[in-house]
Amino acid sequence: MRKLLIPAAVAALLMPFGAAAASADSSHSPDSKPGQRNTFTYALLLPVANNRVQGIGTATVTLHGHEAKITIHVRGLLNHAPHAMHIHVKGSGECPTADDSRLHNGHLATSTTDGLRAYGAIGTSLTTNGDTSPASALAVDRFPSGGTYTYSRTISITDDVAQQVRADNAVVVIHGIDYNKNGKYDSVLGASELNPMLPQEATAPALCGPLH
Repeated sequence: MRKLLIPAAVAALLMPFGAAAASADSSHSPDSKPGQRNTFTYALLLPVANNRVQGIGTATVTLHGHEAKITIHVRGLLNHAPHAMHIHVKGSGECPTADDSRLHNGHLATSTTDGLRAYGAIGTSLTTNGDTSPASALAVDRFPSGGTYTYSRTISITDDVAQQVRADNAVVVIHGIDYNKNGKYDSVLGASELNPMLPQEATAPALCGPLH
């Protein structure tokens, strides 16, 4: 599958199965810098408002300096379809609510840009291999493809993203919905604002959870 181009209009977006969530900083050596401490964060991934998703998931991010071990478990999403995943930063550290939804092709739903106020811009693309920068936000051939999956990868993240994770201002978002329940991404919600070559269903947020 070819790499998809991202329109300049969305450049701002790309630039800068558990119970209760938990947060902890592990002990670190006396000579380590404050920003280099080990940090464990957890997110319960729940359906995004008005996107007709019945899935659920969990995400953990364990930081040691700029190295992040990321594990995500997801179930109940559209099968045989790619699901882009990102760590979003510099929003309000929350997931979008029903108040963020608007009409898309005449249907009330929440698009990726509708949720920007809540979760912010893409900080890291959680690809299965290769580049993890915002430039890979729509590299659909390098994201998990399936309705139920486990993702585990250790990557290097930027200092900016690491600071946002440690400040409880980072959100994990899984994209890709089947709004009209016909087993595929189609144009029921129109074209995606992120790339008009893709349907809105392919890029709309499905599951979301703040890291704490």
